[in-house]
Amino acid sequence: MVEMDVEMARDIGTLDLDLLQLPEVSPMALKQNPAIAEHLYFQWLSLPETLKLVKSLLDDARAGLPLNAPGCSGSANAAATNSLPSMFPAGSAPPLSPRSTSGSPRIMKRGAGAGPSPFGSPLKVVSEPVREVIPQFYFKNGRPPSFELKERCLSIINQHFYGHLDGLQVQEFKSVTKEICKLPSFFSSVIFRKIDADCIGIVTRDAFVDYWINSNMITMDIATQIFTILKQPDHEYLTQEDFQPVLRELLASHPGLEFLQSTPEFQERYFSYEHFYVIYCKFWELDTDHDFLINKENLIRYGNHALTYRIVDRIFSQVPRKFTSKVEGKMGYEDFVYFILSEEDKSSEPSLEYWFKCIDLDGNGILTPNEMQFFYEEQLHRMECMAQEPVLFEDILCQMIDMIGPENESYLTLRDLKGCKLSGNVFNILFNLNKFMAFETRDPFLIRQEREDPTLTEWDRFAHREYIRLSMEEDGEDVSNGSGDVWDESLEAPF
Repeated sequence: MVEMDVEMARDIGTLDLDLLQLPEVSPMALKQNPAIAEHLYFQWLSLPETLKLVKSLLDDARAGLPLNAPGCSGSANAAATNSLPSMFPAGSAPPLSPRSTSGSPRIMKRGAGAGPSPFGSPLKVVSEPVREVIPQFYFKNGRPPSFELKERCLSIINQHFYGHLDGLQVQEFKSVTKEICKLPSFFSSVIFRKIDADCIGIVTRDAFVDYWINSNMITMDIATQIFTILKQPDHEYLTQEDFQPVLRELLASHPGLEFLQSTPEFQERYFSYEHFYVIYCKFWELDTDHDFLINKENLIRYGNHALTYRIVDRIFSQVPRKFTSKVEGKMGYEDFVYFILSEEDKSSEPSLEYWFKCIDLDGNGILTPNEMQFFYEEQLHRMECMAQEPVLFEDILCQMIDMIGPENESYLTLRDLKGCKLSGNVFNILFNLNKFMAFETRDPFLIRQEREDPTLTEWDRFAHREYIRLSMEEDGEDVSNGSGDVWDESLEAPF
């Protein structure tokens, strides 16, 4: 018996812990803490009933009798094996020690795929956990189309390419863009060039199927489709140049933009039409030599000389934004676009950041009273020259502090300005005299405009007003030049 105990202790490491089936203890906990399993095993061996069971099995083995298991009656000792000792409360399933093929209680871990024990062990077979198959949900190159969608699309493609065995030219390809790709026709030339990489001027049926169906473009959402169409093959982002082919196609095909075809310089500088028209006319008015560059003297005339010299100097110091013109002391059209958007809509965050950098002379991230007074001094001088009652800086500073409500009343931060809807007026007070006076007098026309459509931004209202004014000026020039077409049309009865 002593030798048997020693042998059992030596082989405890081969115990299959899953076979213990202890409802009170997690198998994973036993695997992570083998000392617990060893303790339970020796506790089981120390039970009197266990010793009787082991002795019975040894006697059967020495007599050459088949080993008995619960449910079998091959020996007089069978009754003893039907009642295994337990160290758990009555009613719970007892953990049983597995038996080896040698007839001894040595623990032998059975290999994977082994059949049922020849001794009819009462231990329950632990079933493998059920593995749920999760369908693929991420596709690096987009989700492949279903068989039905693919067949339906191929049928439509065959109709469009029927009779064109050599393929379609760019003009013929527009119907494919609209009816198969479901995209506006001005994307046609871009898609065509994507497929016709060798620039042979023809897109075949197979080439289009490979691009639109086999590369899973058909299953992408419209935003991803447009992004994939416009971006460069080796990029994962869009640049300003990526939009130019689409915009050129739009300018060439849109009936309302026919007049731009004879002015190539327009085609590189566009916005929404109404906004573009206003911006370009404003730029053209300041660019007296029409070289698409403006200097300080040009910009100071903006808005009927509304800006101060000091703020114009800060703009041309390129503190708020580096110029893209690459010409010393000159602002290009793109630079002017940033300026005019910031100037005419000071409620937007980009505008607040633009002007904050201008006023922050030392670049320390706060606007001190001294910095604000530096810019207001010129405003005060201009008011005196115009015989208007001047407003002292001390009074105007109190007004700005009350308006913004900063965290620290001794200075203003960008965070303070972004948290107030009226913060744009601070910059008007400091360097735009016309808007400062309009704010002081509370122009009823502007107040009524804001109430009529509060969803419009300051820029939207400005662009709309200027577009109407510029259109009327253009009509007046036509009349002064002897053209009666405008008046003739307006005098025609509508019935």
